Amino acid sequence: MLREFKEFAMHGNVVDMAVGIIIGGAFGTIAKSLVSDVLMPPIGLLLGGVDFANLFVVIKAGKTAAPYPTLADAQAAGAVTLNYGAFFNTVTGFLIVAFAVFLVVKSINALRRKQEETAAEATTKECEFCASEISVKATRCPHCTSQLGGA
Repeated sequence: MLREFKEFAMHGNVVDMAVGIIIGGAFGTIAKSLVSDVLMPPIGLLLGGVDFANLFVVIKAGKTAAPYPTLADAQAAGAVTLNYGAFFNTVTGFLIVAFAVFLVVKSINALRRKQEETAAEATTKECEFCASEISVKATRCPHCTSQLGGA
């Protein structure tokens, strides 16, 4: 069983998958920063200075009474909050990552289709007289020297 696990773990697809997961995690971090540090501040400014990270609803007040100016203040007071702004940032980050993955998969699929089309174009045919494999461009078989009917 240990030998089989070693074969599985060392198989190329597993290593490729591990690299993909690591790169994906790093890309997720970049997408999170893109959302919270680049996209949301201008959107919040356009919407009247809203900081999406600080959009929350207090469900139960903490040690000190509400209102809390920021989410950090509410959490420091021990308040129970519904953090819909942070959720909105997370959903936006997910959409960015999903779109990037879509573009990568679309590109890979296009390359695969192109390779399949190239591979599908036959470069050889069978001689109708001696059954040898010959070029599709041949007009005479190099093996049996028969004149071929169709080029």
